[in-house]
Amino acid sequence: MSAHHEPERNPEEDPTVLVLTPVKDATVHLDTYFEMLGRLDYPSQRLSIGLLESDSRDGTYERLCEQLDRLRERYRRVTLVKWDAEFRMPTEAPRWSAPLQYPRRVVLARARNRLLSAALENEEWVLWLDVDVADYPPQVLRLLLATGKRIVTPHCVTHPGGPTFDWNAWREQGRVRMDQLRGGPDLVRLDAVGGTMLLVHADLHREGLIFPPYLYGRRSPFARDPSPFANRGVGEVETEGLGLMAKDMGHECWGMPNLEIVHPNR
Repeated sequence: MSAHHEPERNPEEDPTVLVLTPVKDATVHLDTYFEMLGRLDYPSQRLSIGLLESDSRDGTYERLCEQLDRLRERYRRVTLVKWDAEFRMPTEAPRWSAPLQYPRRVVLARARNRLLSAALENEEWVLWLDVDVADYPPQVLRLLLATGKRIVTPHCVTHPGGPTFDWNAWREQGRVRMDQLRGGPDLVRLDAVGGTMLLVHADLHREGLIFPPYLYGRRSPFARDPSPFANRGVGEVETEGLGLMAKDMGHECWGMPNLEIVHPNR
């Protein structure tokens, strides 16, 4: 009796995906970043890469320039953008320091929007991926696509089975995060998303969905009350602002609390 073999997948049937990553002082992460991309269970000829480097002091841009030819041999298309925002966190302050959250997130939103504008061509999907994500399953992109949702994010944790790393993915005005939804349905509705790994249908970006570099949703019933930026007014910025903007455009955001990717606390 002959063994059963699944038919081979035709790579041309897979949708094209643009992986977008803002980078800053990232030389220590680049090898892992590209190694993990190379492990994806997805044909490299259907993946485009877009990187925006800003304000690095460790040679990140030069290191990326050195890798462009090799990357372009492997992937469908590769874009490298240089943009300096002239913003630096104080060396003694962690990036989650409350007084610095708003200006840091504004700069990151601007960087994301500039990268999107420069890199998106005819791809069908955009996968936002942080350069310092340490681990994710090779099938993660296929699992995100298989949901059929136009905005969907996996569960970013500090270690496997551990607490949520990305506190920007939430619902119920920030009271419920993904680790509180673990063990239930594989797909849950969210009001806001994080950007450590975020899949967005490219047409939503083409139709105006951006990362607001300002407080968006001042009158939104889904915004947090009180907002952590209450001294600046009500609303959300960057990825969380994108979540509220998507709702205003008629689209829901979704999370996969049982599909974990790892970003250590550092």
